[in-house]
Amino acid sequence: MTTLRARVAEVQLAVMLLTRLPAGHMAAAPPIGAAVWAFPLAGVLVGGIAAAVLAGALAVGIAPVLAAGLALAASVLATGGLHEDGLADCADGFGGGRDRARKLEIMRDSRIGSYGGLALILSLGLRWQALALLATHQPAFAPTAIIALAMASRAGLGFALLWMPAARDDGMGKSAAGTSFARAMAGLAVASLGLVILLPWPAALWVLVAMAAAQLIFARIALRLIGGQSGDVLGAMQQLAEIAGWLAIAR
Repeated sequence: MTTLRARVAEVQLAVMLLTRLPAGHMAAAPPIGAAVWAFPLAGVLVGGIAAAVLAGALAVGIAPVLAAGLALAASVLATGGLHEDGLADCADGFGGGRDRARKLEIMRDSRIGSYGGLALILSLGLRWQALALLATHQPAFAPTAIIALAMASRAGLGFALLWMPAARDDGMGKSAAGTSFARAMAGLAVASLGLVILLPWPAALWVLVAMAAAQLIFARIALRLIGGQSGDVLGAMQQLAEIAGWLAIAR
């Protein structure tokens, strides 16, 4: 029972960290690194909400492109735009800072600059168009694809926390460091199972490969520019993986 309660607490913590959905209160939270295996399960909730909105909108006759926009809006609301914020901060910092210290300073600034604004436009636009395309040609399949990509795009974050040093001495990237290979692999296994169940073969494989490539490339960039990972880097990695997944599945 103690083990079961620990796993439930880790799922609860993952939902608290990656979404703005109500998840109750915790008297004593487990270490963040212990919850990385459950990150894809938080994606199930976010993706499930977006999928329900898409399916409902299509069922009442709303045009696929508008239904896709509503589903994407629901996804952003469910997370509070956390991942989008990370992408924008990374774009501003990586693009505008002359050195590592300045890049990290810009990333911590709550204001969004031109690089961040462009990154958000491209991220939302690409995901919107890919989902609209899928909703138009495969309306029954689109909702399951949303859930699958929401799960899989969060699976690689555990490996980032495992293999990348924290870029700062504080923040989520530092407090979440110290996870284990077994927990990161468990998260990948959960996401892979979701992909196999929800996506046809070989689409599931192409999605996994595309997401892994996007996150590995961005990880190398983050290591070179700021020396490691942070909460913003993790958010950007989720966004880039999701975009890569949509490009792989909606081609």
